[in-house]
Amino acid sequence: MENKKRIAILGGGPSGLFMFKRLVDSGRTDITVTIFERKKKLGSGMPYSAEGANDEHITNVSSNEIPLLVNSLADWIKSVSKDTLDKFHIDPNRFNEYKVLPRLLFGQYLTAQFDLLQKQAREKDIPYEVHYNSQVVDLVDYPEQEMVTVITDDQEKFEFDQVIICTGHNWPHKLEGKIPGYFDSPYPPVKLALQLDHPVAIKGSSLTAVDAIRTLARHNGTFSKDAKGLLSYQLLEESPNFKMVLHTRNGMLPAVRFHLEDSHLSNDSLLTKEEIAAHVAGNNGFLSLDYIFEKDFKAPIREKEPGFYEKIKDMNLEEFVAAMMELRERLDPFQLLKAEYAEAEQSIKRRESIYWKEMLGVLSFALNYPAKHLSAEDMLRLQKSLTPLISIVIAYIPQSSSEELLALHQAGVLDLIPVGDESRVEAAAKGGATYHYTDHAGKELSVYFSTYIDCVGQPHLSYEDFPFKSLLNNKTISPARLKFNSAVEGRKAMIEGKEVVLTRFGDFYLKVSGITINDHFQVVDDYGAFNDRIYVMAVPYIGGYNPDYSGLDFSEAASAAIVKRLFA
Repeated sequence: MENKKRIAILGGGPSGLFMFKRLVDSGRTDITVTIFERKKKLGSGMPYSAEGANDEHITNVSSNEIPLLVNSLADWIKSVSKDTLDKFHIDPNRFNEYKVLPRLLFGQYLTAQFDLLQKQAREKDIPYEVHYNSQVVDLVDYPEQEMVTVITDDQEKFEFDQVIICTGHNWPHKLEGKIPGYFDSPYPPVKLALQLDHPVAIKGSSLTAVDAIRTLARHNGTFSKDAKGLLSYQLLEESPNFKMVLHTRNGMLPAVRFHLEDSHLSNDSLLTKEEIAAHVAGNNGFLSLDYIFEKDFKAPIREKEPGFYEKIKDMNLEEFVAAMMELRERLDPFQLLKAEYAEAEQSIKRRESIYWKEMLGVLSFALNYPAKHLSAEDMLRLQKSLTPLISIVIAYIPQSSSEELLALHQAGVLDLIPVGDESRVEAAAKGGATYHYTDHAGKELSVYFSTYIDCVGQPHLSYEDFPFKSLLNNKTISPARLKFNSAVEGRKAMIEGKEVVLTRFGDFYLKVSGITINDHFQVVDDYGAFNDRIYVMAVPYIGGYNPDYSGLDFSEAASAAIVKRLFA
């Protein structure tokens, strides 16, 4: 073992799974791999285990969109017991690669893939071990010894040459548990198995909100289908006053899942890393948001959907976003949901993509990796204009969730209120919370709810939230920030109250969430030096530099960049 590279993977969820796959596929026998997993099984992580799902929760990706692991979902389904398939109402003979799955069943698939990868590791003589029920509480970097110590909750210490942080999602508890009826997130969803006889306030309308809606609806009423397959909802006698009220800044619901033609990673119309690097080098060290919008969004659309391209070819980013948002703002959100559901039905039936929406998802993914090279000005533009549109269009609400939202609204059980950017939520000592906002008529309202659930999705956590405190205390990591191209714009942003730092060299930087990483996902210290021993794939802590949480696609792409560097 003396001459082997000792590699630790912290977290055995989907990111850890893809990282382990890369190491096994490398065929390198000069490594040892140790996985630390705080639960008793690998693969499922938070989203696909009881921590993030109940039986009623489904994925928003299908088999054809999932990067290949060991065997395909379609092949794996054939090996699943009849009892399990019956529980989730799956007919293996009718299953195809375009179907979405219950999240807990998908978690079982990921666990099975981890088992197969362990078998491959043994066959290839790659030494590995797994520490189950093992919570890592700290990391200490020793630059002189070129070593990192991993410390677990039972105070055991382990030494490694490289550590890859794959700890996954994290919803910090702030008021939950202290204020009755106040939930910082809907996870784990078992806590929302509540029979309630009052309105519930839900902040946000993302897929996280849909998770909360699906659970609460089942504990306060029943769904049924008529002869034509139309879904309806009936409240329980014990919950006559139950209702769910979504509060969103823009008054919109996410778009409905449609047929996707390409996986993000197989799309060959995108700029290459070499093209992006050449552009950055010739653009004062910055990636231009306008450049990537033209090349990774408009250009592919010109070929595939020339009619749509003609409408948008002369639009800049802000004009395009305004045009796409205008329709959504004009229509009632549930009427739009109904229309998009019908459009998506046709897309799936014909296996034809709604190409501009698909390319918006591709653009988001393409922007994710090089976003750290944007100027602060362009990052602010991205946050203000493009990100809100992307978050709506590529949420991809599955068909069955859309049907449930429409049935709940039809039954008078689900409403949506636009509350604007200035709204605020005030926790009530007696329980629940008061929502303060200004309505469309300009009237200031304060509405109290006995139950409040924050469903805005995974928060981008700050540098200060980073869990391994020795890395903060020893300045091994640094806060993420982006340089302003223009000092005038930097000063203006500072005057406006944005988080702007002025260096002693006279440069202005915008502070963004999380920690600084380089293109290989290595942590970077205050002096700009990257660390060859510590890599981070945990999305909550790198959201400033990787703003798109693309799930399995992100895990696949990030693990490729890391393993390339590990064996450079």
